Amino acid sequence: MFRNTGTVQSKAQDFPKGFTWLNTDRPLSLDDLKGHIVVLDFWTYCCINCMHTLPDLDWIEKKYHGKPVIVIGVHSAKFYNEQEVANIREAISRYEINHPVIADRNMVIWQSYNVSGWPTLVVIDPKGNIVYQQSGEGQRENLDDVISVLLERHKEQGTIAKEPLEISKPPMVQARVLSYPGKMSFSPDGKMLAISDSNHNRILIVDADSGKIIHNIGSRAKGLLDGSFEETRFFRPQGVLWVESKIYVADTENHALREIDLQSKAVRTLAGNGRQGHWIQSPQDAKTAQLSSPWDLAYDSGFIFIAMAGLHQIWAYHLPTGKIGPFAGSGYENIVDGSLGEAQFAQPSGIAIFKNYLFVADSEVSAIRRIDLGKKIVQTAVGEGLFVFGHKDGPLDEARLQHPLGVACEGNKIYVADTYNHAIRLIDLAEQKVSTVVGKPEMKTMCNINDPSCDTLGLFEPSDVKIRGNLLYIADTNNHLIRIFDLQSKVLKTLPVKE
Repeated sequence: MFRNTGTVQSKAQDFPKGFTWLNTDRPLSLDDLKGHIVVLDFWTYCCINCMHTLPDLDWIEKKYHGKPVIVIGVHSAKFYNEQEVANIREAISRYEINHPVIADRNMVIWQSYNVSGWPTLVVIDPKGNIVYQQSGEGQRENLDDVISVLLERHKEQGTIAKEPLEISKPPMVQARVLSYPGKMSFSPDGKMLAISDSNHNRILIVDADSGKIIHNIGSRAKGLLDGSFEETRFFRPQGVLWVESKIYVADTENHALREIDLQSKAVRTLAGNGRQGHWIQSPQDAKTAQLSSPWDLAYDSGFIFIAMAGLHQIWAYHLPTGKIGPFAGSGYENIVDGSLGEAQFAQPSGIAIFKNYLFVADSEVSAIRRIDLGKKIVQTAVGEGLFVFGHKDGPLDEARLQHPLGVACEGNKIYVADTYNHAIRLIDLAEQKVSTVVGKPEMKTMCNINDPSCDTLGLFEPSDVKIRGNLLYIADTNNHLIRIFDLQSKVLKTLPVKE
């Protein structure tokens, strides 16, 4: 999702007046920042490469704390949903971003800086000149070098600010039981539910009917630490997969695959060491492998399939041998069907198996893909391209999704957590059509008696959906809730998860 733009030297463009600023108590201008080194991060919150850049920016901010160095996020949205200020605010909270962010309405700032891909980092010197502009992730060393040289040079010239600009942030959100829950998995008997409580860095096991917490796994502190349920650490985990007496975890920001043993009440790491990995060609020993943002998990015949969002591939971990490696996808980001090696995915973020098929929520192409495990081919059910999206029901070739993250299947029915449409969609393969099962209610000026859309909280960027009989369980991520939708009565309610 990026392209190199090279190094440029020109005057920086000021921020347009009237644009919304977030994570700061006031709008900023280049006049305010005179004498400062400014790092602009052009990002959009769906983008996995942008997510990978945030730890580097956090490192820069901590290293140069107390110095006249400021990072500013320029949120230039890709999807319709990402243009809404309330949704950008949630993304800032979810990714725990500490620096100010300006909402780049209609990509005006993007165009003024001739940006061509997400993420793009721009460095402005204390005199307001652009001295560095580069696209792509993995720029920590470059940024560090540029900033250190600029600090020394402008200190000698007397053009550096003596103290950094004071910027106040809004207060933190009050504590809640769940914080941005990501994925779910039922116990084999369907009585319990595992939930990745992502921003609390833990896995919860709850009673599927009452919501009572049975096990709390993780200390809430970020980290990659094995051990007992109380001492183990995760870092924004997503996918959970319950197989017999074990739960497997896609520990997303640790770039790791973890195993929870419910009998010994212990957690161990199967693959990954906390550092982001890169493309590999063939399977290798999981103990030495490096992963890249594993997002969801599915199981079949001794294999754990992994939606490896950071590499645009589906990987497989073989439980008997401990080998891990690519299963489907070339690693190029796009929507291309064909053989396992030829096919292309775009940030796959949800997977589910039904019989001989592995279904994939392929988020960046707003698609649902299907891998025939017997024939070893990839096909597309819904979706057309990186910039083809929307909310439209109807025949498969006309229907549109918007950045789906979750998928569940039963027979010819595929339920989709259509994340950026705040909806649960149904793909009926027998009837070859798409419909909306649960949608975010439209704002109404008046209500009729017994109108459920008037008294039911709508979904807010749901990330997962699971099937339990006639019930759909939904990870209602930005509402910090688990919801239950009854397919017969059409009633949406909340699972009361209790500490």
